[in-house]
Amino acid sequence: MDIAMIGLGKMGANMTKRLLQGGHRVVVSDLNEEAVQTAVSAGAVSADSMNDIPNKLTSPHAVWVMVPSGKPTESVISSLSDILDAGDIIIDGGNSNYKDSIRRGEMLQTKGIHFIDVGTSGGVWGLTEGYSMMVGGPAEAVAHVRPVLETLAPGADKGWGHVGPSGSGHFVKMIHNGIEYGLMQAYAEGFEIMKAKQVFGLDLHQIAEIWRHGSVVRSWLLDLTANALSEDQELTNIEPWVADSGEGRWTVFEAIDLDVPAPVITLSLQSRFISRAEDFFAARLLAAMRNQFGGHAIKKAN
Repeated sequence: MDIAMIGLGKMGANMTKRLLQGGHRVVVSDLNEEAVQTAVSAGAVSADSMNDIPNKLTSPHAVWVMVPSGKPTESVISSLSDILDAGDIIIDGGNSNYKDSIRRGEMLQTKGIHFIDVGTSGGVWGLTEGYSMMVGGPAEAVAHVRPVLETLAPGADKGWGHVGPSGSGHFVKMIHNGIEYGLMQAYAEGFEIMKAKQVFGLDLHQIAEIWRHGSVVRSWLLDLTANALSEDQELTNIEPWVADSGEGRWTVFEAIDLDVPAPVITLSLQSRFISRAEDFFAARLLAAMRNQFGGHAIKKAN
């Protein structure tokens, strides 16, 4: 099928490549003309402007939005709501707050436009490994874009699913990221304890490699930890400053609203705040892990 992709950052560009490789026709739009030309050279079709997108697509039009959450997403979806027709589909594949997605779904419904929120995980590895996608929205619209979802996923029948109505996809992704915070913090603390036990002279990269095979704590995050440690066990070129992109905070807020105890996720979020005031190895490893799976920027040590 054909689909438009608005936003050609790291993930949007890689998703476009994967869709093109899967035989889909992709119309692209981005403020960065160089990114657009790179996509066109790979086989995509360029839209002259956002208004031109419907002219380049078959009906019903399906538009995937991959721009930063907040005002950029709000602006793009608002503009599309004035351009698209009843029966068309807008997909938000970014990390929007699920409450915004519920509101946007209701707003678009008044115009007869379907809204799908796709919580997307996979980072910079999604191009080759496929993306895990938590999909919210009306069943009819999800069924229409199923070929696209099957192409982006690790497999046609795995790594993705329709989890509920509009807002549910981003809600599940929010919880996914909260769990991610806790897992990363546990790895980081464990490796820092081993690093502090200097009497044993432990090789942290070796230990990560041992745990990767057969251990009950093996995971993709551990694979990425091993990658980071193979480059520099001391992580001396990384500042112990760990960012948070919002989903962990939202998860903690939701836990409080629902009276659900979530001490691990809450403390892992607080540890990221602490990292911005103290110098410790666990923070360096957390920053390295974020860079490994998502290509998130790190602060280089002086």
